[in-house]
Amino acid sequence: MVRRQLPRWSELRPLLRVEPPQLNPTRRRLARAHTIGDLRAIARRRTPRAVFDYTDGAAEGETSLRRARQAFRDVEFRPSVLRDVSGVDTTTSVLGKPSAMPFSLAPTGFTRMMNHEGETAVVRVAQRAGIPYGLSTMGTTSIEDTATAGPAARKWFQLYVWRDRAASRDLVQRAREAGYEALILTVDTPVAGARLRDMRNGLTIPPALTLKTIADGAMHPAWWFNLLTTEPLSFASFSRWEGTAAELINEMFDPSLNFTDVEWLREAWDGPLIVKGLQNVPDARRVVELGADAVILSNHGGRQLDRAPTMLELLPQVREAIGDRAEIMLDTGILSGADIVAALALGADSCLVGRAYLYGLMAGGEQGVQRAVDILRTEVVRTMQLLGVSKVDDLDGSYAVLRR
Repeated sequence: MVRRQLPRWSELRPLLRVEPPQLNPTRRRLARAHTIGDLRAIARRRTPRAVFDYTDGAAEGETSLRRARQAFRDVEFRPSVLRDVSGVDTTTSVLGKPSAMPFSLAPTGFTRMMNHEGETAVVRVAQRAGIPYGLSTMGTTSIEDTATAGPAARKWFQLYVWRDRAASRDLVQRAREAGYEALILTVDTPVAGARLRDMRNGLTIPPALTLKTIADGAMHPAWWFNLLTTEPLSFASFSRWEGTAAELINEMFDPSLNFTDVEWLREAWDGPLIVKGLQNVPDARRVVELGADAVILSNHGGRQLDRAPTMLELLPQVREAIGDRAEIMLDTGILSGADIVAALALGADSCLVGRAYLYGLMAGGEQGVQRAVDILRTEVVRTMQLLGVSKVDDLDGSYAVLRR
């Protein structure tokens, strides 16, 4: 028989740990987030459905996005053991300069719609983290104000070429004068993709006050309060717009964009030139021949052409084709530090993350973006340690394969 006795206080005392209460609700909320998926769940609860779906969704049946995420799940890591991983160096070179981590914060549109702190919150986090940040043409903070918010940050400007080419040239000049180090030309948006969640939700920019949104606002009063009591949504490159995102794209973007425009930008911009949205080997090879310093393999987060190529599968082919003539960056489907490590092992020089930090922004403003970056950093370091790798530059194909 088991003899039982009442525990003595001296035995109970070491087991009792009373945590001091966290009075800051944002910090308390974010402390419960241990993955980007956790941040996504918080963002979904705190943000109106139409706004959350704009960030979370993709085009048509969302096949491209599902395939991208499945590809990362299909990666098999092949660790080496008995390696000294007591110290891990996540520093790498991006466009010839050191970056504290092998990922950048991608340009995203309408960012102040997700949370009123918007791009200024993101660039401040990038500055603290020592990683690059790209401001979108469709961003909701001006080129100059973003530069002021993050004076020491590595800032890139992402350009959509407009039908009004003089306006496009003006944006390039403003970015140069504001100290942006690189230009990102996005080439996968001749017209808007069919983002069905936005259509079904009736999302406009800015969100309109309708019976539906008022009812949704009752469930998300803090979001609506912040939207209505801060500066009206304006844009990095123009003043205002009233309509849907798709209508804006089809009205202003130039569908005649072609390779001669890459040549024009190469002549007009004397800093690093990145071309984003490449989805096959010949196009990647061609823009490098025209002077691109880096290519971003991207299908726009699955938000343009559905059933587009899966970037992780395309990556080794592009690496073989262009070698070391240009840096290869990759986005779409990245939701963890392990995804970033997988992409690096399979041939990418660095990655960009968009949705991941937007979930953090929606969950808790600047603190939420910081939490997202901290989560990704922790996961990168842990994955490298478990692989037996102490430096980013040592990651190669011996550590990861795509299982099919």
